[in-house]
Amino acid sequence: MKETQEKEWTRYEKIYGEEAPKKLYKRLNDEIETNGLLHVLRHGITDRGVKLKITSFRPETTLNEKTIKDYQANKLTVTRQFAYSTENHNTLDMVLSLNGIPIVALELKNQFKGQSVENGKKQFMYDRDPREKIFQFNKRILVYFAVDLYEVWMTTKLDGKNTVFLPFNQGSNGAGEVGGAGNPENPDGYATSYLWEKVLHKDSLMNILQRFMHLEVKKEKVIKNGKESVKTRSKLIFPRYHQLDVVRKLVEDVRQKGSGENYLIQHSAGSGKSNSIAWLAYHLASLHNKDNESIFTSVIVVTDRTVLDRQLQQTISSFDHTTGLVETIDDKKTSKDLRDAINNGKRIIITTLQKFPVIYEEVEVNKGSRFAVIIDEAHSSQTGKSAKKLKAALADTEEALREYAELEAEIEAEQLDFEDEIVQELLTHGRHKNLSFFAFTATPKEKTLEMFGTKQPDGTFKPFHIYSMRQAIEEGFILDVLQNYMTYKTYYRIAKNTSENPELSTTQGVKAIKRYQSLHPYTLQQKTAIMVEQFRNVTRHKIGGKAKAMVVTASRLHAVRYFHEFKKYIKKKGYDDMDVLVAFSGVVIDQNEEYREETLNKTKDGKRIKESQLKEAFHSDDFNILIVAEKYQTGFDEPLLHTMFIDKKLSGVKAVQTLSRLNRTYPGKEDTFILDFVNEAEDIKKAFQPYYEVTELDKEIDVNLIYDTRTKLRNFKIYNDQDIKKLTKIYFKKGKQIEKDLGKIASHLIPIIKRYEELDEETQYKFRVTVRNFNKWYSYITQLVRMFDKELHEEYIFTSYLIKFIPKNSAEKINIEDKVKLEYYKLEETFKGTIILESSSPENVLKNPDNVDTGIKPPDGQDSLENIIQRVNKRFEGKFTEADRVIVEGIYKKTVKGNEKLRRFARNNDEEMFNKSIFPDVFEKVAQELYMEQMNAYSKLFEDRSFYNAVMEAVAKEVYKELRRE
Repeated sequence: MKETQEKEWTRYEKIYGEEAPKKLYKRLNDEIETNGLLHVLRHGITDRGVKLKITSFRPETTLNEKTIKDYQANKLTVTRQFAYSTENHNTLDMVLSLNGIPIVALELKNQFKGQSVENGKKQFMYDRDPREKIFQFNKRILVYFAVDLYEVWMTTKLDGKNTVFLPFNQGSNGAGEVGGAGNPENPDGYATSYLWEKVLHKDSLMNILQRFMHLEVKKEKVIKNGKESVKTRSKLIFPRYHQLDVVRKLVEDVRQKGSGENYLIQHSAGSGKSNSIAWLAYHLASLHNKDNESIFTSVIVVTDRTVLDRQLQQTISSFDHTTGLVETIDDKKTSKDLRDAINNGKRIIITTLQKFPVIYEEVEVNKGSRFAVIIDEAHSSQTGKSAKKLKAALADTEEALREYAELEAEIEAEQLDFEDEIVQELLTHGRHKNLSFFAFTATPKEKTLEMFGTKQPDGTFKPFHIYSMRQAIEEGFILDVLQNYMTYKTYYRIAKNTSENPELSTTQGVKAIKRYQSLHPYTLQQKTAIMVEQFRNVTRHKIGGKAKAMVVTASRLHAVRYFHEFKKYIKKKGYDDMDVLVAFSGVVIDQNEEYREETLNKTKDGKRIKESQLKEAFHSDDFNILIVAEKYQTGFDEPLLHTMFIDKKLSGVKAVQTLSRLNRTYPGKEDTFILDFVNEAEDIKKAFQPYYEVTELDKEIDVNLIYDTRTKLRNFKIYNDQDIKKLTKIYFKKGKQIEKDLGKIASHLIPIIKRYEELDEETQYKFRVTVRNFNKWYSYITQLVRMFDKELHEEYIFTSYLIKFIPKNSAEKINIEDKVKLEYYKLEETFKGTIILESSSPENVLKNPDNVDTGIKPPDGQDSLENIIQRVNKRFEGKFTEADRVIVEGIYKKTVKGNEKLRRFARNNDEEMFNKSIFPDVFEKVAQELYMEQMNAYSKLFEDRSFYNAVMEAVAKEVYKELRRE
């Protein structure tokens, strides 16, 4: 202090005289007790109006000599065998202190002496009393390392036997590379030397204290004995090695190259991505080049996660108490707020992609404005219209204009007005020197890899930095969701239930039969019984009795019917420790009744659960199972989720994202379980394999494929150059477009649509697919390169309008429910065990297409219902015994058919009276008649009374509903 704050110290001495040092230590201790050591190191202390710094951090620039001198004046010391107690003679192997304050403790273990990192952990847990001043949380030592010759482990809080140590290793092949847990061999010394060479040397440690470590304060609702309370938990976050590594490598690359580069970061779930993004945003916002110039005007974080919004703000405000440094454009703010934040040069802006299309023309990109765009969960939406508008808003097109002028040197100055507009659009294509993209994802697709990945000398594309799923699993940050996998196969036989034999579309007919089978009450009952009993036998005993399950269904109608089936089964069995919720969007109409998520989900005391309350309700002790249709399959974070039941076809990234809902760790959560009714183990392996270690792309796209697609389009002879010119002249008119202009465009397209309508159905389909491919590929290619092809761009605008006006040949939905019956049904377990993923698999390499395949399906033929049924049944020939016959269907048909007397009973009585007093006699008579006809199939009915009652209840409900219909 005397060296760096002479004036302040003189003033302090005037106040306290000889007592000054003693008063300083007291005040320092009081401030640490109140605000914690990390805060005091960053912000210093104040005593009777005198502000004193406890340490000086390294400035971002070299412009101020005084701040550089102050930084160099810090006293960093190493003490061996550090004695810390007045109660005993214990010592720590090594302590690092900053200006006399102990901040890092190390226990060093040596395999040559028969000890390992485990001995170091145990020492911290059992031989160090957390009540000692030095070990109190955030009062003195901020981080503890247990180190041996091969591994490093770390914690920021000693809590006796409950102390949680995290691995602080690089990964088996080094940081940012493909590999598993552990550290690579070091030919020049110890495998753990990176700890003192890259982390604990002065500049690095000071940088971590200033710009990485932070105090995370979380408030959680706790319900105990029916009473709700809020519990506050504080945690000191020290970056894991890969987080430190990725931020530093990215910052260094940008410092060297400046703006204009793209980076893909493939970090698995469990990598601490939210913190990595927060640290990167903060570093980039204050990054200067070697000439002390700020590299970025603003850092824009594009995300849809409110969790990240909060975390970014909390993390950054703990480093920098500048108000308004982070501007969040959330649901409560408009696109205009985003425009103003960009135009006012806010340092860090958090927003969603959807806000850009509204304001892209109103952003004023001043000459020299440069932007770092951090994308949370980069995927194919980055090639969509909103992503293009983001670039249109932020791109400095001056360089592109120079490039264009060189190419078009001969163009006359008096061009047509609307061509200036085209040039404006063309200039936003490709990469821009003032835009840097940092894309984070665990599951990159081909387009993501080519847009943001690093091109290798051999022409392939790879991520800039990797923290693999394999490493996250091996280090224990996520669970392996493929460890306990069970698959069932469904076998069924359909029979025709009508004398009619109509001609149907083969594809639609097969789909209708499969849908009929999957929604059949018997099918749903069988699967529901398996799921509920599996939950009761296995899941509910996991995570100390708190484990939950998710049911993934094929459609919203499936979700609604499953919900009713679960409720009915749970009630019938008297399972009062189970309850179920459902999640789907919009309204589902089933048998003339309307269902909404909010009307179905109710608390134990009958109150409706709003959509916004669903996650919280599911997390509570009142509910154990959540049935979903498209909702909560991505981005849903519920660590108590242990089991997943899948009744939906899943593939590729969708399969990985859905099953990964289970991988979150939680105290007492040791494994997960998946029961899959639809997918085979091999399909799931194929989906996961590319994302297990690193995902690569084999080559860049051939941009000239777009011209091949255009030629295919022109061969249909639907439109010509004149049609395109007419439309684009309206589109590129001066001033804003009005309703009248859209009317002109629509009128202009009428004769073109007539030509389209003259084509046969198959050619119409081919044309539609080719137009969509042309638009999709053009959008993608122009994100990568500047084509500077005005004719091609005009054709893209023309076809973008055309596809909106072309009438779709919507496939007629076939209803066959009254024409078929489910005759046999069987569920059979086909796989049980671990799906094992391979290291360095060739399946990790994604492939860019060699041609723009229009993906034309073969024409759909017509066939009779009987033949379509035979085609479906053929797959399961010889699979059934009489025990697999679906007897519910037989009883139902025989009961309803022509029974006028029963119809009158149904019309004149309520459901309870009908089910309990009238129907049992009818049911018994019909069941006996059928038993006499087919003893094998119906014997089970009379052998098992509970089965008899269950079938009777199911049939009664359906019969009552049917007979009351007009």
